[in-house]
Amino acid sequence: MSVLAEKLESYRAKRDFGKTSEPTGGRDGGPAKGRFVVQEHHARRLHWDLRLEHDGVLVSWALPRGIPQHPEENRLAVHTEDHPLEYIDFEGEIPKGEYGAGTMAVWDSGTYEAEKFRENEVIATFHGKRFQGRYALFPTRGRDWLIHRMDPPAEPGYEPMPDRLAPMLARPDRLPRVEETWGFEVKWDGIRTVAFLDHGHIALQGRNFSDFTPRYPEVRELARELGARRVILDGEVVAFDEQGRPSFERLQSRMHLASDSAVRRRARDTPVTYVIFDLLYLDGHSTLPLPYEQRRELLEALELEGPAWRAPAYHRGEGTALLEATRELGIEGIVAKRLDSAYQPGGRSSAWLKIKNVCEQDVVIGGWTPGEGGRSGRLGALAVGVMEDGKLAYAGKVGTGFTEKTLALVQRELEPLRRDASPFEGRQPPKGTAFVEPRLVARVELREWTRTGTMRAPSFKGLRDDVDPQDCVREEGPCGQGM
Repeated sequence: MSVLAEKLESYRAKRDFGKTSEPTGGRDGGPAKGRFVVQEHHARRLHWDLRLEHDGVLVSWALPRGIPQHPEENRLAVHTEDHPLEYIDFEGEIPKGEYGAGTMAVWDSGTYEAEKFRENEVIATFHGKRFQGRYALFPTRGRDWLIHRMDPPAEPGYEPMPDRLAPMLARPDRLPRVEETWGFEVKWDGIRTVAFLDHGHIALQGRNFSDFTPRYPEVRELARELGARRVILDGEVVAFDEQGRPSFERLQSRMHLASDSAVRRRARDTPVTYVIFDLLYLDGHSTLPLPYEQRRELLEALELEGPAWRAPAYHRGEGTALLEATRELGIEGIVAKRLDSAYQPGGRSSAWLKIKNVCEQDVVIGGWTPGEGGRSGRLGALAVGVMEDGKLAYAGKVGTGFTEKTLALVQRELEPLRRDASPFEGRQPPKGTAFVEPRLVARVELREWTRTGTMRAPSFKGLRDDVDPQDCVREEGPCGQGM
């Protein structure tokens, strides 16, 4: 067996060349030209393949997270089998059932100059259209290597992509007097979610930095859609009812699932949509300091419209009309955002206002009272409160709005949290209340607040695991602005 054939033995053993159009290899490539190729490989998981011409073959690595553009961003590089030189310009479809099945396309190509090319280390400078700069590749464990950029980013001002961002919040208020300087959006009745998309990978982060990624598999395909782009989006995961209205109650069935099979099953009967309304990072640059109006222009240019995601347009200077439309449709309300406002992570700014058709409040569950009649032996009402000066203040009982499913879910979640003493400070719920550790948060709809700080006619809408109990303060401002 020739030296070249020996190097390609593993490559050939994995492929049936009667089925795949990939090159068999074996031809002498002549004098080495110091070429490289990066191929975008839409296989079971989207990744990139880096191949360097060396000693008659293409030495190859699979890059699951693409090529790092900044010295602070190392990336995994999985050392794979050597490929024949003819593979350097291969593009096409690898048939299903074959090794690496999927679509292969050339993402970039060019030449490189190697300072070192050893069995356990490669240092080289690359000259391509997209892939430029000085890089090192070195093993860490087994076939796992790292690829590290050694020189400053090629693009001035390139910033590493953050892995955590607290979403900006809105204050309850009335419509602004001068609507022309504001943009208006529908207030989606869902779960606030920041999406981190990086070279085909996605992470969905909640308000309290919880990881929602496994919960909503249908949204993951958005990462494939964006390919090699690096983007952070702000939006809400929403479940729509039969009339096309956002329904927090419907979303409940997707929020407390314990297994991947349950998630897949629920995704079929209760699909969700990621509704996107802001752009926080784009291809190496933070967009946080940009005005809202400019961030929306950049977002619209991405053309994010898919089976489980969309970026609806905002309405400039049309707050009164949009509020009226949402009231007629039975939608929660609208959000007003000043056109010149920057994005303030974690802040609740007067630059963002929420104007409600109904009054809603996040509350902490501190206990429950037993049911009567048809609910005998089960939960009758929740004893809930809001935080005041770091202490839990009693805000009333919530006994309506439950379905049989949500009633059973809440009861199941409360049982392990039982405690003897009341978690409420000051005013207390009625005698006979079973107290629990104040860890669960619920969203309720109410008519108004009384002067004593009690909710009038509250109705349960669902549990929330994306909100910290300490953040459940009474929302000041008008209720039912559009009613």
